[in-house]
Amino acid sequence: MLSQLAILFIGLASALGCRTGTEIVSNQDWWKTTAFYQIYPRSFKDSDGDGVGDLNGVTSKLDHLVDAGVGALWISPIYPSPMADFGYDISNFVDIDPLFGTLDDFDALVARAKQLNLKVILDFVPNHSSDEHEWFKKSVRREDPYTDYYIWRDGKNPDDTGKYEPPNNWLSTFQGSAWEWNEERGQFYLHQFVKGQPDLNYRNANLRKEMENVLSFWLKRGVEGFRIDAINHMFEDDRFLDEPSSNNANVSAGYYDSLNHIYSKDQPETYDVLQSWRDLLDKYAQESNTDTKVIMTEGYANTDLVMQYYTHGSNIPFNFGFITNTRSGSTAAEFKSVIDSWLDSMPENYVANWVTGNHDQRRVASRYGSNRADQMSIVCLILPGISVTYNGDEIGMLDGEISWVDSVDPAACNTDAEHFEQYSRDPERTPYQWDSTTSAGFSTSSTTWLPVNRNYVSLNLAAQKAVSHSHYHVYQAMTALRKLPIFKRGSLSVEVLADNVLAITRSVTGATPIVALVNCAESSVSINVKNSIAVLDQMTVYTSSVSSGITPGRNVTTSSVQLPVATTIVLTSPRLYQIVHGA
Repeated sequence: MLSQLAILFIGLASALGCRTGTEIVSNQDWWKTTAFYQIYPRSFKDSDGDGVGDLNGVTSKLDHLVDAGVGALWISPIYPSPMADFGYDISNFVDIDPLFGTLDDFDALVARAKQLNLKVILDFVPNHSSDEHEWFKKSVRREDPYTDYYIWRDGKNPDDTGKYEPPNNWLSTFQGSAWEWNEERGQFYLHQFVKGQPDLNYRNANLRKEMENVLSFWLKRGVEGFRIDAINHMFEDDRFLDEPSSNNANVSAGYYDSLNHIYSKDQPETYDVLQSWRDLLDKYAQESNTDTKVIMTEGYANTDLVMQYYTHGSNIPFNFGFITNTRSGSTAAEFKSVIDSWLDSMPENYVANWVTGNHDQRRVASRYGSNRADQMSIVCLILPGISVTYNGDEIGMLDGEISWVDSVDPAACNTDAEHFEQYSRDPERTPYQWDSTTSAGFSTSSTTWLPVNRNYVSLNLAAQKAVSHSHYHVYQAMTALRKLPIFKRGSLSVEVLADNVLAITRSVTGATPIVALVNCAESSVSINVKNSIAVLDQMTVYTSSVSSGITPGRNVTTSSVQLPVATTIVLTSPRLYQIVHGA
């Protein structure tokens, strides 16, 4: 099917350029139009019946990624860890936690992925280690060269019992002071996350070399890049000044958002370290004669700061606009603003990316409403550049209902029964729903580390594969479509029609445009697409949101397109639809 599509457009190499460039994609540029897929390994697939997902489980399901049209998988942390923050507190950066398997299991996963032409991206967590890491234990004892591998500071204002106050007012993202007293060393250490995650000191040259060695270790095991966690927390202002109040009346003292974090994150030195990692990865790719090694960076920051990650070595500085700036009820104009803002701010000749969800954010179907789950799959996959999908969003999974008693996420557990829900990340981390068998096919055990969502009997991958129109088939249709040259080299137009319909058009000279129409209104609308876009009088619905009631393959008159509430459709020429479906 795809070869036919490629033949159809092969003569269009002189297409109009889009804002992400017009170059032909080579093997080295494999990432530029790839659909990336995040796997949260605890919740993806359990191979040994202990109720927790593992590497062999991931390997057993790699065929699903191929079937879905994914090109690369990013795996959340799998390193040895006491699991104070479920793997983001790492006690050894160059091994695998027995909960997930062994290094041999990891090698087998990489080998299988290569057979399937899938790229493996590994989570890299540079800001901190576990307090059980050997480096930290030696740093506590002031053993060189580890003495200053972490951020240590003296306390202040001792009371009558000799107890000190923390060095300043900095707060942990998990609430409360970011400083923890260590009796043996007689100093406080900084932890911007849980107290079991002491911050590493990147002003120490030996520590920086250690982390470069970590990257090299995994490159030699076949990974194709890294997603860098919480990169904008890596450096702190070395004056250690108190941070000002955010003046947010809705946030209580001691909660992270009560302060404006001008000294503990987004420091300029971060970019220099990132550039050194870019150079290391490029050198490895050149010397090993392999494809580009990708860097993906996570930094919740303002657009200007995020854009600097591009120019200092990040291929994919995560674009969280669809998470932080849109929501249920967002208008077409608001969606257009998010899209335009990123593309207009992006440095010239770099590649856009569109992130809809991850393990720290409520699921797409829960944030926007289940009737709009397909909307975000379609929007992110029709836009130029890279899409990043969180496992389960391709089938429209919803947040699980996790009670205070069942909560395990430290971000929730560090609050209380009244406030935990607004901080908990457990709901989006419930196990993947493969089928309607025990524990949704995730595990043979009826007890899993987080409860399986109760809706799994009807909402699961097997059920969606068995019908002709489902969330999964929408996702598949879009990943197939984006392999066309029109998506690699075509131009982009984003417009608002009829006040609240978002129209995203991909065009190439000599071919009928492909158009996505998103009804953002809470009512049905009728629009004349021909008034704004150079389309045929009759177009075919290539795919559509499941709740729309519009069947793919239906022909529509473009001068009067009917869009029910919350409907998203993609229109192509009748000929293209016929080729895709072998007609």
